[in-house]
Amino acid sequence: MKHFQILSALLQYPEEVLIEALPEICQELEDAPAGMAGVLEPLVDFLASQPLISLQESYVNTFDRSRSHSLHLFEHVYGESRDRGPAMVSLMQEYTDRGFFIAADELPDYLPLFLEFLGQVDAATAEEFLGESIHVIARIGEKLQESGSPYACVFDVLRSLTDVAPLPLAEPPVRDMDEVMEQFGAGFDGIEPLLQLSKPGSACGSSTQTIQFHPRSNTAVQQGV
Repeated sequence: MKHFQILSALLQYPEEVLIEALPEICQELEDAPAGMAGVLEPLVDFLASQPLISLQESYVNTFDRSRSHSLHLFEHVYGESRDRGPAMVSLMQEYTDRGFFIAADELPDYLPLFLEFLGQVDAATAEEFLGESIHVIARIGEKLQESGSPYACVFDVLRSLTDVAPLPLAEPPVRDMDEVMEQFGAGFDGIEPLLQLSKPGSACGSSTQTIQFHPRSNTAVQQGV
């Protein structure tokens, strides 16, 4: 499952260590699923040919300044709604149950982290989680493709690794930021709201929730993770 870890590395903020590891990554891709190396070639070439500062500026412009390109999966499903917190907690519990622990300052729905998790579980579990999340992953890839980003090829690879056909996503709900801050408080950085798990019996629902990478509907019901 090392190919998931390679994809995770390619989606992280570019540092010197990543650039130095590109030859090793190319070598590892020789043992990856058929065609993966060729699909990723545009991104690998881009990372190898640009100055590091340019790569970092491009990364920030792509992922940090465009909500539609966000690498936080639940951003595209829940937006700023109160359902995002319970989903975060449920996903964190899935990680913990499988012996995968993350740093306190990292949100569990961060795609590079999610891919790292897929690389450490058995093939059947990875296939199940990828199938559940491919609807969101495909949406991000489409937005990147529209903007001509070299990172779009990573999402093409992820789509090729599952037989689940991506379903369209509705636009995530947006709530007034003042309301969110009042209800949930600040996040780890003291600025962005971190939606937290609601208390049992509150208006937000119960203390546990099945992870939903795709909103349920009467016509397209996806089985929870």
